[in-house]
Amino acid sequence: MEFEPLSLGNDVIEFDMMGLGDIDHSVDHDDLLHDSPPTAIPTPSVSDVVGSAAIFEPYIPEGDTNLEPYEGMEFESEEASKAFYNSYARRTGFSTRVSMSRRSRRDGAIIQRSFVCAREGFRVDKHGKPGSDREGRVKRPRPETRVGCKAMLVVKIQDSGKWVVSAFVKEHNHELVPPERVHCLRSHRHVSGAAKSLIDTLQGAGIGPRGIMSALVKEYGGIKNIGFTERDCRNYMRSSRQRTLGGDTQLLLDYLKDKQAKDPAFFFAVQGDEDQCMSNVFWADPKARTDYTYFGDTVTFDTTYRSNRYRLPFAPFTGVNHHGQPVLFGCALLINESEASFLWLFKTWLTAMSGRPPLSITTEHDRVISLAITQVFPDTRHRFCKWHIFKECQEKLSYVHCEHSNFEAELHKFVNLTESVEEFESCWLSLIDKYDLREHQWLQLIYADRRQWVPVYLRDTFFAEISITQRSDSMNSYFDGYVNASTTLLLFVKQYEKALESRYEKEVKADYDTINTAPILKTPSPMEKQAAGLYTRKMFMKFQEELVKTLTFLAMKVEDEDEEAGSIYQVSKFGESHKAYFVRFNVHEMKAFCSCQMFEFSGLLCAHILTVFRVTNVLTLPPHYILKRWTRNAKSGVILEERASDLLNKSQESLTVRYNNLRHEALKYVDEGVKTVEIYNVSMDALEEAANRVSLAKKNDGRLAIVSRTGRDDGFHLGSRSNTIGDHKWGFETLSADEQDKKIQKLERQLDRAKRKCELYRASLLSVLKDIEEQKLQLSVKVENIKLGMKESSIV
Repeated sequence: MEFEPLSLGNDVIEFDMMGLGDIDHSVDHDDLLHDSPPTAIPTPSVSDVVGSAAIFEPYIPEGDTNLEPYEGMEFESEEASKAFYNSYARRTGFSTRVSMSRRSRRDGAIIQRSFVCAREGFRVDKHGKPGSDREGRVKRPRPETRVGCKAMLVVKIQDSGKWVVSAFVKEHNHELVPPERVHCLRSHRHVSGAAKSLIDTLQGAGIGPRGIMSALVKEYGGIKNIGFTERDCRNYMRSSRQRTLGGDTQLLLDYLKDKQAKDPAFFFAVQGDEDQCMSNVFWADPKARTDYTYFGDTVTFDTTYRSNRYRLPFAPFTGVNHHGQPVLFGCALLINESEASFLWLFKTWLTAMSGRPPLSITTEHDRVISLAITQVFPDTRHRFCKWHIFKECQEKLSYVHCEHSNFEAELHKFVNLTESVEEFESCWLSLIDKYDLREHQWLQLIYADRRQWVPVYLRDTFFAEISITQRSDSMNSYFDGYVNASTTLLLFVKQYEKALESRYEKEVKADYDTINTAPILKTPSPMEKQAAGLYTRKMFMKFQEELVKTLTFLAMKVEDEDEEAGSIYQVSKFGESHKAYFVRFNVHEMKAFCSCQMFEFSGLLCAHILTVFRVTNVLTLPPHYILKRWTRNAKSGVILEERASDLLNKSQESLTVRYNNLRHEALKYVDEGVKTVEIYNVSMDALEEAANRVSLAKKNDGRLAIVSRTGRDDGFHLGSRSNTIGDHKWGFETLSADEQDKKIQKLERQLDRAKRKCELYRASLLSVLKDIEEQKLQLSVKVENIKLGMKESSIV
C-alpha cells in the first residue's frame, strides 16, 4: 500500500507496510530523515552473510548470535538490512514491518527505509469512530495491537551503494514474546519450500490441515520450529487448490447450468473470490428440496469428505428419512474454508430450503463453522459430532492409547452411557486424574465444549438418532463407495448421479418391505398392533424392542398425582432398583416425561414410559407420541397442509394485495368524479356512504351494518335503498330493528353451518389426497417389484 508522497527537498517520502495491514500512524519525520553523514567509526559489514534471498528466510548471523544493530552498521542491500532486523526481532521476541520509505526526486529510487516494531503507532478507527455513520456496526472488532512502541531501525543508502544504519531505537514499551511463541508473530511466519512440498504430498493423500500440522510438528520437532501457523497452512492449501483446478471447474458449472435449464426447480449458486473466480459452489436438486420439507427437522453438515484429487472439501447437507436412511439436502464444493465462505454457504442453503432453518444441526468440531452457524442459525441447536471428536482423540492422545489399552473404552463409556450431568462430570474428572491429563490443552478445549457433543447435555433436543451409542447412517456415508481420493471433478459429476440413483432405489426397497411384509408381533398388546400399522418397518422394530423391554421393568408410584404435573413413577429393571429412571405422567392430558429423554432425542417412546402406560392401562399410543416423520405416511399430505398453512400465514402479503385493490378502485372514482359537478356530487355521496359503513363494520367485528343516513340536500338515504347481491334482495328496508337483529342472527347461524361444512369437506379432501398418495406409493413399489421380477427371470 502506498500513501501520497511527501515532498522534502529533492527527495520524496512514502509509507508502505510489511506484515500487519495499513499503516495507521506515521513517525516524526524530523527525527528520522536527517541528512547527517554516516559515522566514521569502523563497522563490520554483514553483506557476506546476508544476501537478497535472506528476505525469504530468517537471517541468523554466524558467530555472535547476540549481534544487535547499531548506528553506522553497513549492509550490502536494503533487503539484507530488512532480513537482519527481522532476524534480530525473532531472537528478541517482536514482529516488524516497514513503516516509511524515502525516494529520490531525481530518479525515484528508494534512498531510505524505516523498519519499526509491529506495535508502533496507534490504530485509526476508520469505520467505528465516534460520530461516524458506521459507529457500532463492526460485528467482531479486531483486538488492539498498536501501543505506540518507538523501537525502530532506519537505513540510508550511501554513495558507495551500501546501506548504513542511521538511527536505531532498542527499547520497547511492551512485553516481548518468549521464544516458544515467537513463531506466531506475523513477520516470522513463512511457509518454506520444504514445508510446501510436504503439505502438497499430505494434501494429495487426503489429509486435512489439522493432520498436516500434526505431521509437521513431528517432522520439525515442535510447533515453534515449523515457522508458521495452521491458518498459514490452510491459506497455502487453498491457493494450491485454486492453482491446480484450472479449467475443470467449468465442467461442473456446465453440468449445473444444464440441470437447471432442464428443471427450473434445480438450485445452484456460485461464490466468487476477490478476482471474481469461482470460489465455492452449492447446489440442490428438486428431490433434495422436497425431502427437506418432510425430514428437515435435523441436519448434518459434513466437510470431512475429501472427494477428489484436488482435495476439495466436499460438504453435503444430509438428514434421516422415515426408514432411518441418509437423505440429501444439498451439496457444496468448498475451495475456501474461511468464515465468510461458510456464512455464504449457510445463507445460500437456507434460501434453497425456503428459509426454514432446522431444529438441530450436527457438524465436525470446527471453530470457524461454529461461528458461522451462530450467525445464520441463531435458534438452531448446534452439536459437534462426537465420533469426529473420538477420532481426533486418537490422534491427540495416541501415546495414551498406546500405554493404556483401556483408556479408549473408558472414554466411550463415560461419554455415551452416563445418565446425568453430575455423573458425567464425576466420571470425566476421575478419568483425567487416573491418566494424569489435567494439563492437556486439547482435552481442556473439548471439555469446555462438552455441552455441544456429550449426549447427556443434548437429549432434550431432537436429532433423529435411534441409538446414542451407534453412529447415525447420515454421518459421512451418503456418497461412500462413489467418491475417493482420485475422483476428478468430471468423474465426480457422474458418480454423484449414481449415488443419488442408488439411494433412491434403497428408499423404494424400504417402502416395498414396509408395505408388503407384515411384522411378527411379540406381545398381545393392542399398542404393538397399532404401531405395526403406523411405523415404517425399521422404526417399528425399534419401537417393538422398547415395548418388549417393559416385560422386565417395574414401575412404582413415588409421588401422588398433582392436577397439573401428574404422578411420578420410579421405573427400573427387576433386581436393578439402584439404576432407576423417573417418569412423570399426567393421565388427564396423557402426557409423560422420562428422565432418559429418549422421545425428545429420537422421536420414539422409551421402555420406561411404555412401562408406565402398561401399569396405568393405557392400551394405545396417544396421537402426540406418534411422530409423523417415522410413519409410513411421512410424505403424504405434508405439502398440501403446508400450502394451507402458508395461506393462513401470508397475512402481510394479503394486506398488501387488499391495499392495492382498494387503492385501484378508489382512484376510479377520482378519475370519473372530477369530470362534471354532478358526477363529483355522486362520487362524494358514495365515498361518504362507504366511510360510514366501514366505520360501523369495525365496531361490529366486520359484520354488515345497516345505516339510515340523512343530512345531504340531495335526499339520498341508505335506508330507502334495497341491498342486493346479484338478483337476491335482503329486504332490510321493510324490517323493524328487532326483526333486523333476528334476520342477522339467522344469517350468522347459516354462515356458521356453512363454515363447518367447509371444514368437513376440507378434512375429507385431505383424507382422499392422502389415500391417493399412498396408492401412488404402492403402485411405484409394485412397478419396482415387477422390474425386479423381470430381471430375475431374464437371468434364469
